[in-house]
Amino acid sequence: MPRATAATQSRSLTEDRESDLEGFVGYNLKRAYLVFSADFRRALGRHGFGPRQFSALSLIVQFPQITQSELARKLGIERSGLVAIVDELEGRGFVARMPVPGDRRVQALAATKDGRTAYLHAREVVRSHEETLLSDLTPDELDTLNGVLRKIRESEA
Repeated sequence: MPRATAATQSRSLTEDRESDLEGFVGYNLKRAYLVFSADFRRALGRHGFGPRQFSALSLIVQFPQITQSELARKLGIERSGLVAIVDELEGRGFVARMPVPGDRRVQALAATKDGRTAYLHAREVVRSHEETLLSDLTPDELDTLNGVLRKIRESEA
């Protein structure tokens, strides 16, 4: 019978033990996000959206004429960080910037026809991706998970 190598013995010792990290919500949220993010990108394909672009386009479609400041606030990011996202969406022909009457410093955002079409398609792909990843959860567990995450998110405001 072959002897176990030190690496094999070490691996078997750590596989059965849980680390302290498993007890930290932040660690589990980050690991879950990594799983979601990787699958999200895989589901939407090489030419699809990343989570930030999808989120921005979603809000632009749902809130026509939203200003960049309002969009940054809704996304919870710095306005300066939003510029690259909007530039990419505009470059793909999904979003148009428009002046706001009465305030030349502010620009409003509107989805183009192509942007709305792309968003509706992506939304269905994202729904399917989430249904697959969360298929082990009951509807009540999903409601609880969303409620808890929303509560955490809103506590920052």
